Amino acid sequence: MKFLVTGGAGFLGINLVRYLLKENHEVVSLDIVDFDYQDCKDKIQIIKGDIRNKATVLKAVKNCDQIVHTAAALPLYKEEDIYSTDINGTKNLLEAAEKEGVIRFIHISSTAVYGIPDHHPLLENDKLDGVGPYGKSKIKAEEVCLDYRKKGMCVPILRPKSFIGPERLGVFDLLYDWAKDGHGFPMIGNGNNKYQFLDVEDLCTSIYLCATLDEKIVNDTFNIGAKEFTTMKEDYQVVLDKAGFGKRIIGLPEMPIIWTLRILEAMKLSPLYKWVYETASKDSFVSIEKAERILGFKPKFSNKDALLRNYKWYLDNIDSIQAASGISHRVRWKQGILRIAKLFF
Repeated sequence: MKFLVTGGAGFLGINLVRYLLKENHEVVSLDIVDFDYQDCKDKIQIIKGDIRNKATVLKAVKNCDQIVHTAAALPLYKEEDIYSTDINGTKNLLEAAEKEGVIRFIHISSTAVYGIPDHHPLLENDKLDGVGPYGKSKIKAEEVCLDYRKKGMCVPILRPKSFIGPERLGVFDLLYDWAKDGHGFPMIGNGNNKYQFLDVEDLCTSIYLCATLDEKIVNDTFNIGAKEFTTMKEDYQVVLDKAGFGKRIIGLPEMPIIWTLRILEAMKLSPLYKWVYETASKDSFVSIEKAERILGFKPKFSNKDALLRNYKWYLDNIDSIQAASGISHRVRWKQGILRIAKLFF
């Protein structure tokens, strides 16, 4: 089949492009940034453009059998860009998909749609209450998908937990950078909360299940996450142990740190945004029973496995990623005042 991957130059995008190529499919990448992966640059069709541009979207969708929509403006983007990209961009793609007769549109949403919940594990039919522009826009984008599902299109929706693996930087760069340099790592609260992650390879597998199983089975909404996870403190500690400096995860008083980070964010002195620091000390895990039962989803990687796999990639590629910085998952975030805080751990 021929797949269009929106956000193909992003963290999930490149992992999915490689996955689809291994399965011998044709791939088109549509992304607003350059596609700079030499290992598959000559094996796919590359379109550089914005999903908010209808003409660009129509060009990209043409002759594609399926679309996997991973493109999104992430929480550190400007509010207007988040809403216009995540909602209007999704509308443009679905409109073009319907017009061109695309057989399946797989939408990558987020567990951010659940906001800060009052119970766990979270189920697919739980109340949606997004935090900030990103969480709210993801809910609206899902509503657009449901409208097209009602029209008769096959539109699987996946809600992955925070996913990590090769090419992932962003907020995890802070942990890996501090571990590499022989520092401990601070945790908001005591770190005894359960926080589920997801390896990007397992996410790609779940996407491929939605692309290949019977339409009647996959035309639904699924939580995707690791099967095995413990506490934030225990799972993060494996990275410090791997670094080999004898350093520990250090718990800090929850509310004073949250208020400090709110102020630093407002002053643009910290890269951490509300969704990260407001949920870091809370339990956060979803039930993947529905995906296991209906899709046959079987995650290969635990939280610890995923963190260590990502850290290994980080160490192996440190020279090539030192220079880059920005606000996406694929690049290093500017640590701001946290670079000074690092000295105390």
